[in-house]
Amino acid sequence: MEQRQPNEPNDLRNDPPAGPDPEARPDDTQPSQPQAEAEQPTGSQPGPTERRENRQPNGRNNPPGNRPDGQRPEGQRQNGPNPRDNRQRENRNSRDAGPRDAKPQDEATGQPENRQRENRNDRDRNNPPREREAQMERDGSEMPRGADTSGFDRPERSSRQGGRDLGNESGESSGREDRLVIGISLGDYNGIGPEVILKALQYNRLQKICTPVIYGSMRVLNRYRNLLNMKDWNLNGAPTIGQISHKMTNVITCWPDQNQDIQPGQVTPEAGQAAFACLQRAVDDLKEGKLDALVTAPINKYNIQSEEFKFPGHTEYLAQEFGVPDNLMFMVSETLRVGVVTGHVPLGRVRQNITRDRIAQKLTLMMQSLKQDFGIEKPKIAVLGLNPHAGEEGLLGNEEQDIIKPLLAEWRNKGQLVFGPYPADGFFGTRGYKKFDAVLAMYHDQGLIPFKSIAFEEGVNFTAGMPVVRTSPDHGTAYDIAGKDLADETSMLQAIYTAVDVARQRREYMELEAGALK
Repeated sequence: MEQRQPNEPNDLRNDPPAGPDPEARPDDTQPSQPQAEAEQPTGSQPGPTERRENRQPNGRNNPPGNRPDGQRPEGQRQNGPNPRDNRQRENRNSRDAGPRDAKPQDEATGQPENRQRENRNDRDRNNPPREREAQMERDGSEMPRGADTSGFDRPERSSRQGGRDLGNESGESSGREDRLVIGISLGDYNGIGPEVILKALQYNRLQKICTPVIYGSMRVLNRYRNLLNMKDWNLNGAPTIGQISHKMTNVITCWPDQNQDIQPGQVTPEAGQAAFACLQRAVDDLKEGKLDALVTAPINKYNIQSEEFKFPGHTEYLAQEFGVPDNLMFMVSETLRVGVVTGHVPLGRVRQNITRDRIAQKLTLMMQSLKQDFGIEKPKIAVLGLNPHAGEEGLLGNEEQDIIKPLLAEWRNKGQLVFGPYPADGFFGTRGYKKFDAVLAMYHDQGLIPFKSIAFEEGVNFTAGMPVVRTSPDHGTAYDIAGKDLADETSMLQAIYTAVDVARQRREYMELEAGALK
């Protein structure tokens, strides 16, 4: 076998896949976001030597950012990533309170505005971590995140998008037609679900783009509000979805017995029963069209089991409730999208589920989702191999030669941009995913381990192939930090934003499709 020379480039694999160059895209197709990012200069990324030089005495790695002199840009976080396995912050008090574009010093006090606050009460609860209103309005402009758009003259446009009145520019609205209604199921109340929900929804600007409805318990949420010192933030209790307020965060209590003992960090059957009651109530409203999307907080897959819930997770339960024969677990972030062929299947049964028809079905679901849910006209997808080194031309397994390669060649002959199979380790190690709109992995850990390593705090679990929009954060119940004010709400916040984005994009896509048929 020909050996790679030391000075050869580190390609995705020794032998490129048959068919067109995966770098190429039809001239009439604009590069998608992941590809555009891959084409940007990489000079701002610190190399191994730079990372060692920037390691601080406390053991945290603080990259210098995009400044050529290695100095930290103004407003950048002071603390590096937490080394905990679940990557939640060790101390909430070390987070920045000011916006990223704040001035270095307050003109009145002369003190730095982005200093690390010593008390959680000092946080500015009205400042979200991501300014996304301009993007959410979809007015055609591409304002940078966090930019102040108040001084820009925008072209006049209809106040209706996607068939629903989005309200005025100030975000003030009072009716159901003004904004999307997003349901949020509580999950296991002894885990971090209630904490990340409350932390995500404390930002007032989120209520300007959607109406949040928590399916849970006012008593449970009040308990966590006390633990998190959020007593000055009010929630609106609503008996039914028809009685919610579109100016507040709403809570629908979903089970009658409110005397359960809340035990953060403990696995109890009562918490599992309550989690299912919340999910069931939210799904009922989703079926009736009273919700535009559903965001599910983490459940414990063991204590939720009952005669009514005999599923390995949310995805399988929702598929049955909506009569969907197949769906795709699709992990998405701003830099990476990963789907899996076999999902929640034990490793010992993965091989028997790797069939030509199953891979083709998952590719179809991924293609359709990228078009209708993410607005990518001509998706480009990378497919991973099943075996180490993608089978090494049959030496380490025949699935790539017998199943995957012939299928991808057939799809390419039909004009689809699908490439592979790639060895998973080299593909992610060389950041090959940046050249594609999405990646299809063969089994759960092959796709989710690199995804969570790259985008854990911002990752979102999206269920593709469903007639309704459902997202969730990409972490679990995290019992070890439940109730300790250590949980990071970023993934939950991104799950809500993604639900809004996908719901609007899907509506626009459906309207365009309907118009094309007339």
